[in-house]
Amino acid sequence: MSRFFLSAAAALVLGLGMANAHAAGDAEAGKKAFAKCRACHQLAEGKNTVGPSLHGLFGRKSGTAPGFKYSDAMKEKGITWDEKTLAEYLADPKGYIPGNKMVFPGIKKDSELADLIAYLKDATK
Repeated sequence: MSRFFLSAAAALVLGLGMANAHAAGDAEAGKKAFAKCRACHQLAEGKNTVGPSLHGLFGRKSGTAPGFKYSDAMKEKGITWDEKTLAEYLADPKGYIPGNKMVFPGIKKDSELADLIAYLKDATK
């Protein structure tokens, strides 16, 4: 049985609102937050490294970036990446998709997560 946890960032993305929270992340701050991701992920189309290219991330099905060898867990999850699914995944990668290969422990600070998603929405087009 899995449990569902809606982080503050996911709540913001869903438009549920929260006291003292911003409606959207800061893409410029998210660019700095992306430094944690850059060791394994690139933004250029088709540039897979330790992790898959993030180009075209939003609207793409999990486990489908061309040329990257995904775990079965990622391929079988069957989600489409959007603000909500990305917020849930990045907050707790192993909890959201048990068995995936990403070793990153997640982004625990809700404002940083919202900022990163704001940056990725533009940078991965």
